[in-house]
Amino acid sequence: MLVLGVETSCDETGVALVRDGALLSEVLASQTDMHAVFGGVVPEIASREHLRMLPLLLPQLLAKAGVTLGDVDAVAVARGPGLLGALLVGLSFAKGLCLGTGARLIGVNHLHAHLLAPGLESEIRYPALGLLVSGGHTHLYHMAGRPNGPTEFRLLSRTLDDAAGEAFDKVAKLLNLPYPGGRYLDELAQGAEPDTHLFPRAYISNDNLDFSFSGLKTAVAEELGKRPHLALKVMPSADELRGRGALALTAHPEELALVAASFNWAVAETLRIKVERALDREPGLRGLVVAGGVAANSFVRQAMTRVAKGRGLELRLPSLGLCTDNAAMIAHAGWQALCGGYGHGLDLESVPRGRAVPQDWSRAGVGEAVAEAPSGASSLHPA
Repeated sequence: MLVLGVETSCDETGVALVRDGALLSEVLASQTDMHAVFGGVVPEIASREHLRMLPLLLPQLLAKAGVTLGDVDAVAVARGPGLLGALLVGLSFAKGLCLGTGARLIGVNHLHAHLLAPGLESEIRYPALGLLVSGGHTHLYHMAGRPNGPTEFRLLSRTLDDAAGEAFDKVAKLLNLPYPGGRYLDELAQGAEPDTHLFPRAYISNDNLDFSFSGLKTAVAEELGKRPHLALKVMPSADELRGRGALALTAHPEELALVAASFNWAVAETLRIKVERALDREPGLRGLVVAGGVAANSFVRQAMTRVAKGRGLELRLPSLGLCTDNAAMIAHAGWQALCGGYGHGLDLESVPRGRAVPQDWSRAGVGEAVAEAPSGASSLHPA
Protein backbone atom coordinates (compact mmCIF):
# COMPACT_ATOMS: atom_id res chain seq x y z
CA MET A 1 0.00 0.00 0.00
CA LEU A 2 1.35 3.43 -1.00
CA VAL A 3 0.38 6.24 1.38
CA LEU A 4 0.97 9.94 0.77
CA GLY A 5 1.50 11.98 3.95
CA VAL A 6 0.72 15.70 4.23
CA GLU A 7 2.02 17.80 7.15
CA THR A 8 1.00 21.45 7.70
CA SER A 9 0.29 21.65 11.42
CA CYS A 10 2.66 24.55 12.14
CA ASP A 11 5.53 26.04 10.13
CA GLU A 12 6.85 23.02 8.22
CA THR A 13 5.30 22.11 4.88
CA GLY A 14 5.94 18.44 4.16
CA VAL A 15 4.87 15.64 1.85
CA ALA A 16 6.12 12.07 2.01
CA LEU A 17 5.42 8.62 0.59
CA VAL A 18 5.41 5.44 2.69
CA ARG A 19 5.01 2.08 1.01
CA ASP A 20 4.07 -0.86 3.25
CA GLY A 21 5.53 0.85 6.31
CA ALA A 22 8.84 1.90 4.74
CA LEU A 23 9.70 5.48 3.80
CA LEU A 24 9.96 5.80 0.04
CA SER A 25 10.62 9.54 -0.30
CA GLU A 26 9.94 12.88 1.39
CA VAL A 27 10.20 16.60 0.65
CA LEU A 28 10.13 19.29 3.33
CA ALA A 29 10.06 23.09 3.15
CA SER A 30 10.88 24.90 6.37
CA GLN A 31 9.59 28.36 7.25
CA THR A 32 12.03 28.81 10.15
CA ASP A 33 13.97 31.74 8.69
CA MET A 34 10.73 33.46 7.67
CA HIS A 35 9.32 33.42 11.23
CA ALA A 36 12.63 34.02 13.02
CA VAL A 37 12.40 37.78 12.53
CA PHE A 38 9.11 37.78 14.48
CA GLY A 39 10.45 35.66 17.35
CA GLY A 40 7.86 32.94 16.74
CA VAL A 41 5.41 31.52 14.24
CA VAL A 42 2.91 33.96 12.70
CA PRO A 43 -0.17 31.82 11.92
CA GLU A 44 -1.39 33.79 8.89
CA ILE A 45 2.05 33.73 7.27
CA ALA A 46 2.36 30.01 7.97
CA SER A 47 -0.99 29.25 6.34
CA ARG A 48 -0.23 31.27 3.22
CA GLU A 49 3.17 29.64 2.86
CA HIS A 50 1.62 26.15 3.11
CA LEU A 51 -0.85 27.15 0.40
CA ARG A 52 2.01 28.32 -1.82
CA MET A 53 4.35 25.38 -1.22
CA LEU A 54 2.13 22.28 -1.36
CA PRO A 55 1.47 22.43 -5.15
CA LEU A 56 5.24 22.86 -5.67
CA LEU A 57 6.38 20.08 -3.32
CA LEU A 58 4.03 17.33 -4.52
CA PRO A 59 5.43 17.09 -8.10
CA GLN A 60 8.95 17.07 -6.65
CA LEU A 61 8.03 14.20 -4.34
CA LEU A 62 6.40 12.12 -7.09
CA ALA A 63 9.33 12.64 -9.44
CA LYS A 64 11.83 11.79 -6.71
CA ALA A 65 9.98 8.55 -5.90
CA GLY A 66 9.29 7.64 -9.51
CA VAL A 67 5.53 7.25 -9.02
CA THR A 68 2.37 9.02 -10.14
CA LEU A 69 -0.69 10.22 -8.23
CA GLY A 70 -2.54 7.27 -9.70
CA ASP A 71 -0.25 4.93 -7.76
CA VAL A 72 -1.25 6.45 -4.40
CA ASP A 73 -3.72 4.27 -2.48
CA ALA A 74 -4.40 6.65 0.40
CA VAL A 75 -3.67 10.15 1.65
CA ALA A 76 -2.80 10.66 5.33
CA VAL A 77 -3.04 14.20 6.65
CA ALA A 78 -2.23 15.82 9.98
CA ARG A 79 -5.66 16.87 11.23
CA GLY A 80 -4.56 18.25 14.61
CA PRO A 81 -3.63 19.55 17.01
CA GLY A 82 -1.97 22.59 15.46
CA LEU A 83 -2.63 26.03 13.99
CA LEU A 84 -6.17 25.94 12.63
CA GLY A 85 -5.50 27.86 9.42
CA ALA A 86 -2.41 25.81 8.67
CA LEU A 87 -4.26 22.54 9.30
CA LEU A 88 -7.13 23.60 7.04
CA VAL A 89 -4.74 24.18 4.15
CA GLY A 90 -3.28 20.68 4.45
CA LEU A 91 -6.65 19.03 4.99
CA SER A 92 -8.22 20.78 1.98
CA PHE A 93 -5.26 19.75 -0.15
CA ALA A 94 -5.58 16.12 1.00
CA LYS A 95 -9.33 16.05 0.36
CA GLY A 96 -8.82 17.48 -3.11
CA LEU A 97 -6.32 14.74 -3.93
CA CYS A 98 -8.72 12.07 -2.70
CA LEU A 99 -11.58 13.52 -4.74
CA GLY A 100 -9.41 13.65 -7.84
CA THR A 101 -7.80 10.23 -7.57
CA GLY A 102 -10.22 8.09 -5.57
CA ALA A 103 -7.59 7.52 -2.89
CA ARG A 104 -8.72 6.85 0.68
CA LEU A 105 -8.44 9.56 3.31
CA ILE A 106 -7.08 9.09 6.81
CA GLY A 107 -6.71 11.85 9.39
CA VAL A 108 -3.76 11.53 11.76
CA ASN A 109 -3.27 12.77 15.31
CA HIS A 110 -0.08 14.81 14.95
CA LEU A 111 1.07 14.01 18.51
CA HIS A 112 0.64 10.26 18.14
CA ALA A 113 2.44 10.38 14.81
CA HIS A 114 5.49 11.84 16.56
CA LEU A 115 5.56 8.90 18.96
CA LEU A 116 5.19 6.37 16.15
CA ALA A 117 7.91 8.01 14.05
CA PRO A 118 10.80 5.92 15.48
CA GLY A 119 9.01 2.88 14.04
CA LEU A 120 10.14 4.03 10.60
CA GLU A 121 13.71 3.22 11.62
CA SER A 122 13.37 0.30 14.05
CA GLU A 123 10.59 -1.73 15.61
CA ILE A 124 9.05 -0.22 18.74
CA ARG A 125 8.95 -2.65 21.67
CA TYR A 126 5.44 -2.61 23.15
CA PRO A 127 4.01 -1.91 25.64
CA ALA A 128 6.04 1.29 25.91
CA LEU A 129 6.16 4.56 27.76
CA GLY A 130 6.03 7.46 25.32
CA LEU A 131 7.51 10.85 26.15
CA LEU A 132 6.44 13.54 23.71
CA VAL A 133 8.44 16.71 24.28
CA SER A 134 8.12 19.62 21.88
CA GLY A 135 7.50 23.36 21.63
CA GLY A 136 3.81 23.01 22.39
CA HIS A 137 3.50 19.76 24.32
CA THR A 138 5.15 17.76 27.07
CA HIS A 139 3.12 14.57 27.48
CA LEU A 140 3.59 11.05 28.81
CA TYR A 141 1.64 8.17 27.26
CA HIS A 142 1.16 4.48 27.84
CA MET A 143 1.49 2.92 24.38
CA ALA A 144 -0.17 -0.52 24.28
CA GLY A 145 0.71 -1.46 20.71
CA ARG A 146 -1.42 -4.54 20.24
CA PRO A 147 -0.17 -6.55 17.22
CA ASN A 148 -2.42 -6.38 14.17
CA GLY A 149 -4.76 -3.98 15.90
CA PRO A 150 -5.01 -0.30 16.77
CA THR A 151 -2.23 1.14 18.89
CA GLU A 152 -3.77 2.53 22.05
CA PHE A 153 -2.44 5.78 23.51
CA ARG A 154 -3.41 6.39 27.12
CA LEU A 155 -2.49 9.88 28.24
CA LEU A 156 -0.72 9.80 31.60
CA SER A 157 0.29 13.45 31.99
CA ARG A 158 0.64 16.77 30.25
CA THR A 159 2.19 20.18 30.75
CA LEU A 160 0.25 22.58 32.96
CA ASP A 161 1.71 25.72 31.37
CA ASP A 162 4.91 26.13 29.35
CA ALA A 163 6.06 23.06 27.46
CA ALA A 164 9.75 22.20 27.53
CA GLY A 165 10.34 23.45 23.99
CA GLU A 166 8.57 26.71 24.76
CA ALA A 167 10.89 27.22 27.74
CA PHE A 168 13.89 26.69 25.47
CA ASP A 169 12.63 29.27 22.99
CA LYS A 170 11.85 31.85 25.68
CA VAL A 171 15.26 31.47 27.33
CA ALA A 172 16.92 31.79 23.92
CA LYS A 173 14.93 34.98 23.32
CA LEU A 174 16.26 36.42 26.60
CA LEU A 175 19.76 35.84 25.21
CA ASN A 176 18.78 37.52 21.92
CA LEU A 177 19.09 34.28 19.97
CA PRO A 178 16.76 33.77 16.97
CA TYR A 179 13.70 31.53 16.94
CA PRO A 180 13.67 28.56 17.33
CA GLY A 181 16.36 28.84 19.98
CA GLY A 182 16.54 25.34 21.47
CA ARG A 183 19.21 24.15 19.07
CA TYR A 184 21.45 27.11 19.92
CA LEU A 185 21.14 26.56 23.67
CA ASP A 186 22.15 22.93 23.13
CA GLU A 187 25.10 24.03 21.01
CA LEU A 188 26.20 26.61 23.60
CA ALA A 189 26.24 23.96 26.32
CA GLN A 190 28.49 21.48 24.57
CA GLY A 191 31.62 20.73 26.56
CA ALA A 192 30.51 22.75 29.60
CA GLU A 193 29.93 21.25 33.03
CA PRO A 194 26.49 22.25 34.36
CA ASP A 195 26.02 23.83 37.75
CA THR A 196 23.35 21.53 39.16
CA HIS A 197 22.40 24.08 41.83
CA LEU A 198 21.96 27.08 39.54
CA PHE A 199 18.42 26.32 38.34
CA PRO A 200 15.57 24.28 39.87
CA ARG A 201 14.23 21.08 38.43
CA ALA A 202 10.76 22.31 37.71
CA TYR A 203 7.62 21.01 39.43
CA ILE A 204 9.01 17.78 40.88
CA SER A 205 8.11 18.21 44.58
CA ASN A 206 4.78 16.45 44.14
CA ASP A 207 3.45 12.97 43.47
CA ASN A 208 2.00 13.46 39.99
CA LEU A 209 3.31 13.02 36.46
CA ASP A 210 2.39 16.44 35.05
CA PHE A 211 4.95 19.00 33.88
CA SER A 212 5.37 22.72 34.45
CA PHE A 213 8.32 24.68 33.11
CA SER A 214 7.14 28.22 33.89
CA GLY A 215 9.03 28.25 37.20
CA LEU A 216 12.26 27.19 35.55
CA LYS A 217 11.81 29.84 32.86
CA THR A 218 11.32 32.48 35.55
CA ALA A 219 14.41 31.31 37.44
CA VAL A 220 16.51 31.63 34.30
CA ALA A 221 15.09 35.09 33.59
CA GLU A 222 16.01 36.21 37.10
CA GLU A 223 19.54 34.81 36.76
CA LEU A 224 20.06 36.47 33.39
CA GLY A 225 18.82 39.72 34.93
CA LYS A 226 21.89 39.53 37.15
CA ARG A 227 24.07 38.83 34.10
CA PRO A 228 22.82 41.26 31.43
CA HIS A 229 26.18 41.10 29.65
CA LEU A 230 25.38 37.55 28.47
CA ALA A 231 22.64 38.63 26.07
CA LEU A 232 23.95 39.21 22.56
CA LYS A 233 23.86 42.90 21.64
CA VAL A 234 22.53 42.16 18.15
CA MET A 235 20.45 39.13 17.22
CA PRO A 236 22.53 37.09 14.76
CA SER A 237 21.03 35.50 11.67
CA ALA A 238 20.66 31.75 11.37
CA ASP A 239 23.33 31.75 8.65
CA GLU A 240 25.74 33.60 10.92
CA LEU A 241 25.14 31.14 13.72
CA ARG A 242 25.64 28.20 11.39
CA GLY A 243 28.87 29.69 10.10
CA ARG A 244 30.53 30.87 13.31
CA GLY A 245 28.64 29.28 16.17
CA ALA A 246 26.91 31.09 19.04
CA LEU A 247 29.88 31.04 21.41
CA ALA A 248 32.02 32.89 18.87
CA LEU A 249 29.58 35.81 19.00
CA THR A 250 29.82 36.49 22.73
CA ALA A 251 32.55 38.13 24.81
CA HIS A 252 31.80 35.74 27.68
CA PRO A 253 31.82 32.24 26.15
CA GLU A 254 32.65 30.27 29.31
CA GLU A 255 30.00 31.98 31.43
CA LEU A 256 27.36 31.68 28.72
CA ALA A 257 28.20 28.00 28.22
CA LEU A 258 27.81 27.37 31.96
CA VAL A 259 24.37 28.98 32.06
CA ALA A 260 23.25 27.13 28.93
CA ALA A 261 24.52 23.78 30.23
CA SER A 262 22.83 24.31 33.59
CA PHE A 263 19.50 25.10 31.92
CA ASN A 264 19.74 22.10 29.57
CA TRP A 265 20.55 19.87 32.53
CA ALA A 266 17.59 21.17 34.56
CA VAL A 267 15.15 20.40 31.72
CA ALA A 268 16.61 16.95 31.07
CA GLU A 269 16.61 16.06 34.76
CA THR A 270 13.01 17.18 35.16
CA LEU A 271 11.98 14.94 32.28
CA ARG A 272 14.04 12.06 33.70
CA ILE A 273 12.43 12.29 37.14
CA LYS A 274 8.90 12.26 35.73
CA VAL A 275 9.73 9.41 33.32
CA GLU A 276 11.19 7.35 36.16
CA ARG A 277 8.07 8.05 38.22
CA ALA A 278 5.83 6.93 35.37
CA LEU A 279 7.84 3.75 34.88
CA ASP A 280 7.38 2.92 38.56
CA ARG A 281 3.61 3.29 38.18
CA GLU A 282 3.18 1.44 34.89
CA PRO A 283 4.41 -2.15 35.36
CA GLY A 284 5.24 -4.44 32.49
CA LEU A 285 6.60 -1.85 30.08
CA ARG A 286 9.20 -3.10 27.61
CA GLY A 287 10.08 0.06 25.68
CA LEU A 288 10.70 3.76 26.07
CA VAL A 289 9.90 6.09 23.15
CA VAL A 290 11.04 9.73 23.14
CA ALA A 291 9.79 11.99 20.35
CA GLY A 292 9.16 15.60 19.36
CA GLY A 293 11.46 18.51 18.62
CA VAL A 294 13.14 18.50 22.06
CA ALA A 295 14.00 14.82 21.57
CA ALA A 296 16.85 16.19 19.41
CA ASN A 297 18.42 17.82 22.49
CA SER A 298 21.65 16.07 23.46
CA PHE A 299 21.06 16.39 27.22
CA VAL A 300 17.59 14.84 26.89
CA ARG A 301 18.87 12.03 24.69
CA GLN A 302 21.65 11.22 27.15
CA ALA A 303 19.28 11.26 30.14
CA MET A 304 16.75 8.97 28.45
CA THR A 305 19.53 6.62 27.34
CA ARG A 306 20.61 6.26 30.98
CA VAL A 307 17.03 5.62 32.10
CA ALA A 308 16.44 2.93 29.48
CA LYS A 309 19.75 1.21 30.21
CA GLY A 310 19.14 1.26 33.95
CA ARG A 311 15.65 -0.19 33.53
CA GLY A 312 16.47 -2.73 30.82
CA LEU A 313 14.10 -1.07 28.34
CA GLU A 314 14.34 -0.85 24.56
CA LEU A 315 14.89 2.85 23.85
CA ARG A 316 13.59 4.34 20.61
CA LEU A 317 14.88 7.81 19.78
CA PRO A 318 14.08 9.13 16.30
CA SER A 319 16.89 10.43 14.14
CA LEU A 320 17.20 14.21 14.24
CA GLY A 321 15.26 14.64 11.00
CA LEU A 322 12.27 12.77 12.45
CA CYS A 323 12.22 14.79 15.68
CA THR A 324 10.81 17.92 14.08
CA ASP A 325 7.47 18.09 12.25
CA ASN A 326 7.60 16.01 9.07
CA ALA A 327 5.31 14.25 6.64
CA ALA A 328 7.07 10.87 6.90
CA MET A 329 5.63 10.31 10.38
CA ILE A 330 2.14 11.32 9.14
CA ALA A 331 2.29 8.86 6.26
CA HIS A 332 3.64 6.13 8.55
CA ALA A 333 0.91 6.63 11.17
CA GLY A 334 -1.71 6.75 8.43
CA TRP A 335 -0.45 3.50 6.95
CA GLN A 336 -0.74 1.81 10.34
CA ALA A 337 -4.30 3.05 10.78
CA LEU A 338 -5.29 1.89 7.30
CA CYS A 339 -3.80 -1.54 7.94
CA GLY A 340 -6.08 -1.79 10.96
CA GLY A 341 -9.09 -1.07 8.75
CA TYR A 342 -9.58 2.54 9.83
CA GLY A 343 -10.40 5.49 7.62
CA HIS A 344 -12.18 8.86 7.39
CA GLY A 345 -14.74 10.39 5.09
CA LEU A 346 -14.49 13.72 3.33
CA ASP A 347 -16.31 15.33 6.26
CA LEU A 348 -13.10 15.05 8.32
CA GLU A 349 -12.48 18.18 10.39
CA SER A 350 -9.31 19.88 11.60
CA VAL A 351 -8.65 20.10 15.34
CA PRO A 352 -6.76 23.16 16.60
CA ARG A 353 -4.42 23.16 19.56
CA GLY A 354 -6.29 23.10 22.86
CA ARG A 355 -8.95 20.64 21.72
CA ALA A 356 -8.78 16.87 21.99
CA VAL A 357 -8.57 14.96 18.71
CA PRO A 358 -11.83 12.95 18.63
CA GLN A 359 -12.29 9.22 18.20
CA ASP A 360 -14.11 9.41 14.90
CA TRP A 361 -12.54 6.61 12.90
CA SER A 362 -14.75 4.55 10.62
CA ARG A 363 -14.26 0.92 9.66
CA ALA A 364 -17.28 0.69 7.36
CA GLY A 365 -16.18 -0.64 4.00
CA VAL A 366 -12.54 0.01 4.76
CA GLY A 367 -11.31 -3.20 6.28
CA GLU A 368 -12.17 -5.31 3.25
CA ALA A 369 -10.16 -3.10 0.92
CA VAL A 370 -6.86 -2.65 2.74
CA ALA A 371 -3.99 -5.04 3.21
CA GLU A 372 -3.48 -6.74 6.55
CA ALA A 373 -0.74 -5.31 8.73
CA PRO A 374 2.34 -7.53 8.92
CA SER A 375 3.13 -9.34 12.14
CA GLY A 376 4.36 -6.94 14.79
CA ALA A 377 2.89 -3.85 13.14
CA SER A 378 0.31 -1.71 14.88
CA SER A 379 -2.21 0.84 13.71
CA LEU A 380 -3.04 4.20 15.15
CA HIS A 381 -5.98 4.81 17.44
CA PRO A 382 -6.60 8.04 19.33
CA ALA A 383 -6.52 8.15 23.10
